[in-house]
Amino acid sequence: MIEEVLAAAAGAAAVFAVYAGAAARVVKQYERGVVFRFGRLRNDVRSPGFTMIVPFVDRLRKVNMQIVTMPVPAQEGITRDNVTVRVDAVVYFKVVDPADAVVRVEDYKFAVSQMAQTSLRSIIGKSDLDDLLSNREKLNQGLELMLDSPAMGWGVAIDRVEIKDVSLPETMKRSMARQAEADRERRARVINADAELQASKKLAEAAGVMSAEPAALQLRLLQTVMAVSAEKNSTLVLPIPVELLRFLERATPTGAAEAEQAAPAEQGQITAPLSEAYLKGRAAAEESVEDLTGTSVEPSPRESER
Repeated sequence: MIEEVLAAAAGAAAVFAVYAGAAARVVKQYERGVVFRFGRLRNDVRSPGFTMIVPFVDRLRKVNMQIVTMPVPAQEGITRDNVTVRVDAVVYFKVVDPADAVVRVEDYKFAVSQMAQTSLRSIIGKSDLDDLLSNREKLNQGLELMLDSPAMGWGVAIDRVEIKDVSLPETMKRSMARQAEADRERRARVINADAELQASKKLAEAAGVMSAEPAALQLRLLQTVMAVSAEKNSTLVLPIPVELLRFLERATPTGAAEAEQAAPAEQGQITAPLSEAYLKGRAAAEESVEDLTGTSVEPSPRESER
């Protein structure tokens, strides 16, 4: 009798163990459990931890509640200003209602991916190239609103949407590079012109001050010479006043002779330069004339008769 009772108890324990093994479920902290009983959704969503279901009657489906990072494949389109671009993005979303995510849509991840691709194409067609390159925050907000509206009906909340990269054709890249280079060159020229204007004003003021004191110009010249002579490998060109050259010419004997020759020319007479041979001949002629004037010459008889 006792053996029969023990056998029955052992059988009951085995059946309970099998039942417990079939009914026991564990839901992780980042998951929620949705129970279907004979295909009908149960209202109670199983929280994380140990839970039990009716074997062969209930079916438990676990839904991940973590934020999902989904890359959107690159979409090629034409912007509003007729530029062909290729844009890819990334979507961050999470499930906020496990029951709706399981019941209302077959595969919420695939649905969000397709909706993101469609919305990205729509954004490309409505935007200009400058907006895609510089005003991405506004485009990200627009994409988030376009995705969040249908996703809320699926029990999914869009956390954020980011445009990762905008690929441009090579011709467009070269055109933009030339445009940026031209803009920088224009700004450089404007800055140089402004600097020249300011420098000219300061030079005009300095010229006004130096005109009042002529010695200031000489001091400035000496300062410039000292600044240039500081470099040993430079060639120094020192301007000399013309008055100093004329003074040096007059101080030398050759210069004095040339000055005497130049005096008649200044008075309107045209004279040729005197050579050394001419001067020697002139001196010899003057000596011969003195010799002739020292003796008397009598006229011949024929000349007296005439």
